[in-house]
Amino acid sequence: MPKTNETVLEINLTALGDNFRYLKSKLLPNTKFLAVVKAYAYGSDSIEIAKELERLEVDYLAVAYVNEGVKLRDAGIKTPIIVLHPQAVNFKTLIDRCLEPSLYSLKIFQEFIRVSEEKKQTNYPIHLKFNTGLNRLGFSENDVDFVTEILNETTSINVKSIFSHLAASEDEMEKDFSEKQIKTFKSISENLFQKLNYQPLKHLCNTSGILNYSEAHFNMVRSGIGLYGFSNIPSEQKNFTPIATLKTVISQIHQIEKGETVGYNRSFKSDGVLKTATIPIGHADGISRAYGNGIGWVTIQGKKAPIIGNVCMDMMMINITNIDCKEGDEVIIFGEVETAENLSENVNSISYELKTAISQRVKRVVYRK
Repeated sequence: MPKTNETVLEINLTALGDNFRYLKSKLLPNTKFLAVVKAYAYGSDSIEIAKELERLEVDYLAVAYVNEGVKLRDAGIKTPIIVLHPQAVNFKTLIDRCLEPSLYSLKIFQEFIRVSEEKKQTNYPIHLKFNTGLNRLGFSENDVDFVTEILNETTSINVKSIFSHLAASEDEMEKDFSEKQIKTFKSISENLFQKLNYQPLKHLCNTSGILNYSEAHFNMVRSGIGLYGFSNIPSEQKNFTPIATLKTVISQIHQIEKGETVGYNRSFKSDGVLKTATIPIGHADGISRAYGNGIGWVTIQGKKAPIIGNVCMDMMMINITNIDCKEGDEVIIFGEVETAENLSENVNSISYELKTAISQRVKRVVYRK
């Protein structure tokens, strides 16, 4: 990519394909792949990512909310889309746009049946979410009888898959808990399938589950963060390439004298002569104030420049005293070398939070390497 002259988020579709193929290499040939593209495809560009995944022949896409799925349909995406956390108020739109809901509670289950019957649907595809230990969303193991009774009383819906979510699949110290979740999910699946006259798909594994629990791949897996270049398992990170690089430029350079302060609240006070650069990116672009005052850094010509003072809404200041650079030079916030994971660890956070926080006002540039 050429040097940037503004704040941009570059998105490498080649890396996306490489990450996808690496994860696919861990699966049996007939195991289906569900790609999670919620939250603007983890802060990148949901439409461009979904189009590329469709080209790569992914089996399913997943979003969190109905409006995310509508956006993909409006962009021409034909691949089946699961809505992981649908709200009842959007069920009519969901059906009209051929989206497939995850149903996870008695209230949401019965309401969707009511709407699908009202709209005269037959065998509308739905997905049943069961809670096996994450304790976030999902029917309990004890709900199987009651769920199947309702299913057998209506022809308006058809179960395409049942699924659950591992709570700590990346953590070797929690292996016993993960194996308990797998065992519970198997028990739920067997019980449910005995009471239905057909067998839906089963999926439990997220990215770390794909890598750590091959016995739980079943006939479909899900991946979000792995597609975007992060494994959550340190030994596996070498096999993934972060797809997003956040870049900006130096707007202005200042010489700061001893005793002078920088930024709001005068939170940085110089103890000597130094050079600072102001760059056009701030907390309105997704770089939290938590990264200010020397906690975070950016990279210029491969060298780290600490963020000094408080991060402003649209700008932040960095210490470039030991870096030979000039106004207009490129600045990397995170990318393939100094990654979003590296940076977020400094504020006790994770790459997901930093990546998904990048504002939609930041220009996206999609390319192949």
